[in-house]
Amino acid sequence: MNAQKSSKRGKSKGFPRLGSILLLLVGAGIGLCFTGFPGKVKRGLREIFAPRPAIVSPGKDDISRQAEAQIRAELEEKYERDIAALKKSMEDAEKQNAEEAPPAPEPDLGTITDVRKLRSGIPFKTAVKIGKGGIASKERVDDASYTATYELSLRLPVPAKTMAELETSSPDLAKILPGLTPLVEKAEVSSWFGKLYENKAGRVRRDANSLNELLTKHNIYDCETILHLKSASGRKVFFLQAEMDVVSDGSDGDRLPEMPVEIVDSPNYQPFTSYGWPKKTPVPNPMVAGWERRIGLAQKELAEPATTAARKTWLRERVKFLKRGIDDLKARSFLIADYDPFIVIPVDILTSSDAFAPNVGDYAVVIHGGKIYPSIVGDGGPTFKVGEGSLRFARELNPKASSYSRPVSDLKVSYLVFPGSREAERGPPDFEKWRQRCHELLGEIGGLGDGYALHQWQDTLPKPTPPAPAPAITPPPPTSDAAAPAPAPE
Repeated sequence: MNAQKSSKRGKSKGFPRLGSILLLLVGAGIGLCFTGFPGKVKRGLREIFAPRPAIVSPGKDDISRQAEAQIRAELEEKYERDIAALKKSMEDAEKQNAEEAPPAPEPDLGTITDVRKLRSGIPFKTAVKIGKGGIASKERVDDASYTATYELSLRLPVPAKTMAELETSSPDLAKILPGLTPLVEKAEVSSWFGKLYENKAGRVRRDANSLNELLTKHNIYDCETILHLKSASGRKVFFLQAEMDVVSDGSDGDRLPEMPVEIVDSPNYQPFTSYGWPKKTPVPNPMVAGWERRIGLAQKELAEPATTAARKTWLRERVKFLKRGIDDLKARSFLIADYDPFIVIPVDILTSSDAFAPNVGDYAVVIHGGKIYPSIVGDGGPTFKVGEGSLRFARELNPKASSYSRPVSDLKVSYLVFPGSREAERGPPDFEKWRQRCHELLGEIGGLGDGYALHQWQDTLPKPTPPAPAPAITPPPPTSDAAAPAPAPE
């Protein structure tokens, strides 16, 4: 009872104080109405609740088109393999029919085990047990008559974080870049490292569940680390340590008006790179002729009565894609992997709004074998692998490299990409400008060590043969029987 009275007394005493506070707040609010503060509040609220504009990275259409081209090339290649396998199967069946069939052998019963290494580099252990059953009509409805158990094990790696770990793969890294050590000490492991291996694991899980060909062990473990570095001046660096695979795409009619016919007519060669710029001359891209021939072949197949409806749908989509590509080839030029030294970054990183994520055209430095190479991000690659360079780059690192042979199989290549360093306007490669700009960017993170210098790329594009000079015209000598001058009149 006393407690209740005390409570009531507390409330009655508290009310005047509450009322006074309210009166003061109202008065302050009226006063603020005659200042600029309400406008600031309104603008602040508008900024908070206004819809955010969608962030569209420059070159996103280029990257999407490049990814679409790669997917279509893979599908077309698979189609050709399936057709070839079907033809071989039919040929084998014809041969078997022509020969006298031998008596059917009795099946071996018992368990047969086998251990082998798959082409993907995975040790594969199998045990096949064959036993006697009942009649076929009963066995075919018994779930236990034909079973398989498939278990795949995969260990995902952790990223290298210390300078000692980085130099395990890239010796003398601290000597080449003396300012790198303090940056690595404060570095953050990029979320893209985890995302990369998540993409790999997802692809393995999908392919294993459908019994498709798996990623090779080599392509699973292709990345040692991805770090975010930041210098005292605020310069960001996307640091990647990996191998180097080879990309051999690209074309440019202005700089290379002729290409080998096996490339021009190849259904797998991609004439685009994510880095492109408006054409400078009316000289046609040599790949246009090959793509126009592919349209002609597709239209011919569309007109054949035997072509299935599903195949016709695919062909029509292919023709649309080829026509869009031809329009692009007529309007723009691209890097040429055989002649231009560029690197490749996964497309999901290139299209990200992450402040540390590289974008198409950003300057980059590649370190391998004690040498430092200036470059740019020139193309987008698959989301489940990293460490790719152009064919020109690959041959510089290893003269034996080719479109089918990588220059560096170990994780001994260090890539330093400088996010946000790309030029505002794209144009044909200027190797001296690349070298100078990369030198400046390296200077922002401590520069090169004593005795080290950036590689100087040379232009290796074939130069047109100058026309032969016209032969000089020599006036004919005077004839011996020329008429003598007439004598002067007397």
